[in-house]
Amino acid sequence: MTYTVSITSQGQISIPAKIRRELDLSKKKKALVSIENGKMIVEPIKDFLELKGSMKTNKKPLSAKIVHDLFANSMAAEYAAKIIRKNQ
Repeated sequence: MTYTVSITSQGQISIPAKIRRELDLSKKKKALVSIENGKMIVEPIKDFLELKGSMKTNKKPLSAKIVHDLFANSMAAEYAAKIIRKNQ
């Protein structure tokens, strides 16, 4: 299916509703845009949370606190490394 769309002064286009439905693109979802052989390709990105349960494991899930702490520690380490590089 082919559609003609307009490009706004801000470089935005509207994806026709039929294509959005077919690709399951909604307001809060994201898409990957790339150029291949002079053509713009728009691909839906799977939300990480949609993958829940797709990989079987016997391990217990991490608690929200543990995930938060791991993320905070990772961000702190990244920031510290950035400061060290900046001061060298």
